[in-house]
Amino acid sequence: MANNEVKTEEKIISPTRLMLKKFRANRLAMIGFWIFVFILILTVGFKIYTTVTNYDFANLSNIKAGKYQPPNGDNLFGTDKYGRDYFFRVLTGGYIAIEVAILATVVTVFIGIVIGAISGYFGGLIDVLLMRITEIVSSFPFLAIAISISAIFADYEAKTKLFIMVFIIGILSWPGLARMVRGQILSLKEQEFMTATRVLGISTRHQITRHLIPNVIAYVIVSATITFAGAIMSEAALSFLGLSVTEPDATWGGLLQRASTSIVMRNYWWLWVFPGILLLLLVMSVNLIGEGLRDAVDPKSEIIKKQSFFVKFFGKVFSKTVGGENNGQRARS
Repeated sequence: MANNEVKTEEKIISPTRLMLKKFRANRLAMIGFWIFVFILILTVGFKIYTTVTNYDFANLSNIKAGKYQPPNGDNLFGTDKYGRDYFFRVLTGGYIAIEVAILATVVTVFIGIVIGAISGYFGGLIDVLLMRITEIVSSFPFLAIAISISAIFADYEAKTKLFIMVFIIGILSWPGLARMVRGQILSLKEQEFMTATRVLGISTRHQITRHLIPNVIAYVIVSATITFAGAIMSEAALSFLGLSVTEPDATWGGLLQRASTSIVMRNYWWLWVFPGILLLLLVMSVNLIGEGLRDAVDPKSEIIKKQSFFVKFFGKVFSKTVGGENNGQRARS
């Protein structure tokens, strides 16, 4: 009777639910998650608004605000040198950064999974050939290639240059993920469940897509968050160098580049503070999410107990102080 009661009280948690539980228990990861969601909703909502209202950033005839106005009730982020609402400009840059990061991450993940899965599963000459290609791609200088390709397509329209930038970031960022997927599949394909699939006559394609890749998808998600943050920084760096989308479309890197003069830095602080803070918050939030996912995926990690910063910091200080005093009194006695 007692054994039956114990069995009924036991709860079987799936690996996915356990991973989500660990992630939710990580306070820093949840802070990063909500910061990311807030910025995402803000930028996507603004993009929908500008699309519905046909807002034109190139039209300067209807501008009523003055030039270089500091933040106020009418213009939350102030205005730029043309009198344009800087809040609109910054949110447009945020949408472009997220759009580039998402598309570049999709390209990176797709190529990395395909190359890594084929290389790890088949091995032999195919593995050697694909890994040599991976090493060649990883040795390409990113900035030099980006400058060269951007110079070739300098006269193209903004949307075309955006997709070219996505292609550059995505096509040069997959080697690390491919190596990781290959290593995981090399160990997985020797396990018993893969032997069973071969005995049952399951096709090679289904072995890879239905049995191997689902077992590495958690690690792929963690790697994708790192790629996402890197893509945001790459887009900002290329925009800062003038190799990305140009006026009248705004990007965070472009806004920071135009605010990099000493006069603007001293007198018009809002032109670099707001895009810089949002860029910092977005990249930091994605990195916090990635760290949380990495801990959640790790089977050896335990669920983190939620504690306030005060308890975490001062609790350790007080425990060391009290512990040291108690040990000293015990030694004297």
